[in-house]
Amino acid sequence: MNKEILRIAIPNIISNITVPLMGIASTFIASRACGGEGTLAIGALSIGVTIFNFIYWNCSFIRMGTSGLTAQAYGADNHREYSLMLWRSIIVALGVGILAFSLQYPIGEFSLWFMDTGSAESQEMIAMYFYTRIWAVPAGILLFAFNGWFTGMQNAVVPMVVAILVNIIHIGCSYLFSIVGIDMLSAVAGSTKTTCVLCGSVSNTMGLKGIALASVVAQWIGVLVMVAVILLHYRKRLVKVSIKEVMDLSSMRRFFSINGDIIIRTFCLVAVYTFFTKASADTGDANILAVNTILLQLFTLFSYMNDGFAYAAEALTGRFIGARDSHSLRRCIKLCLIWCFAVSFIFIGVYIGWWRDIFSLIASSEHGDSTVLLSVAENYIGWIIAIPLAAAMPFVMDGIMVGATRSRIMRNSMIWSSVCFFAILYGLGWLIDNNALWMAFTMYMFLRGVFQYFMSDRLRDIYREAER
Repeated sequence: MNKEILRIAIPNIISNITVPLMGIASTFIASRACGGEGTLAIGALSIGVTIFNFIYWNCSFIRMGTSGLTAQAYGADNHREYSLMLWRSIIVALGVGILAFSLQYPIGEFSLWFMDTGSAESQEMIAMYFYTRIWAVPAGILLFAFNGWFTGMQNAVVPMVVAILVNIIHIGCSYLFSIVGIDMLSAVAGSTKTTCVLCGSVSNTMGLKGIALASVVAQWIGVLVMVAVILLHYRKRLVKVSIKEVMDLSSMRRFFSINGDIIIRTFCLVAVYTFFTKASADTGDANILAVNTILLQLFTLFSYMNDGFAYAAEALTGRFIGARDSHSLRRCIKLCLIWCFAVSFIFIGVYIGWWRDIFSLIASSEHGDSTVLLSVAENYIGWIIAIPLAAAMPFVMDGIMVGATRSRIMRNSMIWSSVCFFAILYGLGWLIDNNALWMAFTMYMFLRGVFQYFMSDRLRDIYREAER
């Protein structure tokens, strides 16, 4: 069972690690490509990435909804059902992707207004990045569908390989389009100035546009690779289905019911993280904002690890429920929880022993002098040491609920946890300042796992699913 868990968890952990590495590379390329405007470009890139993260986060329901249902069909050895799930997820992903692309102008203009930097040149950079990268959105959402299906089929290697491939292509094309392209233009024209396709003005934004274009190329190549793998390795296992079966009303109603719950759950998640940043900024202290941002990155390092075990819990829970194997289900859940708590204790030890070194490394790379920030962080580091223990349970519980398709429990637990977050934040903020924010966030993570545990009758409801 441990081998089964690690077989799914480790590739997903590796996939997660490639995300910050790509971010670091993109930041370096943006700085190098835009020369004297590098700082402006990095800020514009950060805002542009945030806009697309918001879009993608709210489309993650496609991956979760697909994974649980596919895993149950796989466990039951129901070839027809997991064939139908592949087509349903593709159709939904294409529909959502085309809709987002069609609404690019209102989405783009609202985002530019909401994230207004006050600098016309910065706004122009963000606009060029957004309206170039928007062509990648249908592909990015399709990748959610494919990743969910492969996870349900107990295959974590293909999503990992494709994620690494997409990130390598993204970095390579970013360098080619941004730096090499600019250098070539400079040699020919003696200038790096280009004409903005949006407003006709002249500005040094080719580098940022190249990074956005690289995302388009990389994600569409990722889609093509996913399709090729399915055709080459899964063609014999998939059965021929009709469009009538794919669009079956009762099946689609169940699919959208699960996804509807996950959409609400994701909205709450985005709201908490958005208000975390807003509350940090509302302190009016740039040092507090910077410290909270860096400490949250330390938490993110931990979440990358436990997310891998959440994926394992998701795939195996669905599989054993589909196979009606309650014994294996119990062992799987028990061991996934043990792995998550083991990872949590490791991170607690790392943070206690080396948090200053890790913090200083991040701070010096992003904010220059880290001495002042380090002294401020000492007031709040206790929360980061406590959070891995508080957050051990919710990650694996999310995976269990996705695999068992208990989306309503996920939704309700997230709603109540979010209510507690805002109650603590605004109820105690006037009394203990920034500590209230970290207390609210820690309790929000802890209560997510606790609520899901008790809402599922201490997991008995999940076990009963495998006994029917």
